[in-house]
Amino acid sequence: MFARSRQSTAGEEERHRWRGEVSWLGHKVTVATIAQRLRDDHGLDVSESSVRRWITANLADEAARARVTVPRPPVAPGSEAQIDYGKLGTWFDPVAGRRVTVQGFVMVLSCSRMLFVQPVTSMDQSSWCASHVAAFEFFGGVPARLVIDNLRTGVDKPDLYDPRLNRSYAELAHHYGTLVDPARVRKPKDKPRVERIIQYVRDSFWQGREFTGLAQMQDDAAGWSTDVAGLRHSRALDGAQPLRVFEAIERDALLPLPATPFVSTRWSTGKVGLDTHVEVGKALYSVPWRLIGQTLHARVCGDVVQIFRDQHVVATHVLRLSGRATNPDHYPPEKIAFHLQGPTWCRKIAVEVGPACELSIDDLLSPNAIYHLRAAQGVLGSRREHGVDRLEAACARAIEVADPTYRTVKGILAVGAETDDAPAAGDACAVPAFLRGPGQFDADWTPHA
Repeated sequence: MFARSRQSTAGEEERHRWRGEVSWLGHKVTVATIAQRLRDDHGLDVSESSVRRWITANLADEAARARVTVPRPPVAPGSEAQIDYGKLGTWFDPVAGRRVTVQGFVMVLSCSRMLFVQPVTSMDQSSWCASHVAAFEFFGGVPARLVIDNLRTGVDKPDLYDPRLNRSYAELAHHYGTLVDPARVRKPKDKPRVERIIQYVRDSFWQGREFTGLAQMQDDAAGWSTDVAGLRHSRALDGAQPLRVFEAIERDALLPLPATPFVSTRWSTGKVGLDTHVEVGKALYSVPWRLIGQTLHARVCGDVVQIFRDQHVVATHVLRLSGRATNPDHYPPEKIAFHLQGPTWCRKIAVEVGPACELSIDDLLSPNAIYHLRAAQGVLGSRREHGVDRLEAACARAIEVADPTYRTVKGILAVGAETDDAPAAGDACAVPAFLRGPGQFDADWTPHA
């Protein structure tokens, strides 16, 4: 009667507007949004309680339908765990010298309601995976399915039908042989067992306690998970204690732990620069030069860095904390030649050419190896155009004229003078590189009349 009297205050036209707006929005948004749309779009000054009464009186079936809940079927032992983070509070970190926010990583076994709590001050990828490893070791096994929230450390791309898991988390799931089943976005009822327990963890474990360090905090949380939370009388278990149910039916139903420990990995993406390097962490790593400008994926596992293009490894390096890791093979040969053909390389090739070439290169590199390195490379490079034998003869001729420089060797090869007889002692030769002497210059020069 009260609802009908309130409804009669609106005219027929207003009731028609209400019905159209509420029917369209009813299954998609909240009562607060419906009231706001009626005020903004139709000029109806109504409250949320008025909208709620109107829905109850005029859309009884829809209102009843919205209140219906379907109980979940019983969960088989070892088949599921629900996971989430929950804020515990703030804590003065003596290491950091400041107050930090402490989050609680919580994993609840859906069948026995046995739970594991690990306080953390970081929710990054390594912390997320490390908490999973600690939880599996705490339970002594692995649940067959993990129901998680859509946080970035677990899910790269949320999707109802085909979610894309974070690569590091996918590797963890593969290692332990478990299935990751992300909940729907903004649907806390998809993992009610862990959502409801967060407040209990905050009140029972966190409130009023003092901790000297993070390690002590985590040890206390593991003990609390067994001695307090495990021995509570759970209404969902008809008053039974989670620890007793876990020991009786769920411990042996969990998947066994792998024989080898899980090694946490870290994935990142980066774009290849013009210097053929891509940034991973605080260091730079080279990749083949043809990949310049492309975005690649990097995987860090232990002290090894692997860089991927699609599913293929294109480069592997030893992990560095900073600086550059460069593989010369990743550059075009002509771009890296100077850096590869150092003094040691020059002396090695000179020995292969012959004793005269070896003596010439030693003479070039002796005063300052780096300063004359290009000259030595130029002398040895002549063997590709003129051959090893001619280069050896040219070096011998340059030594005879006491000028085994790059210009002299090049000049000898250019005019084919490596086979000429050596000049007699005392011949005029002001410039050793001018192998024909000033007499030839006089013969070729005719003064102008």
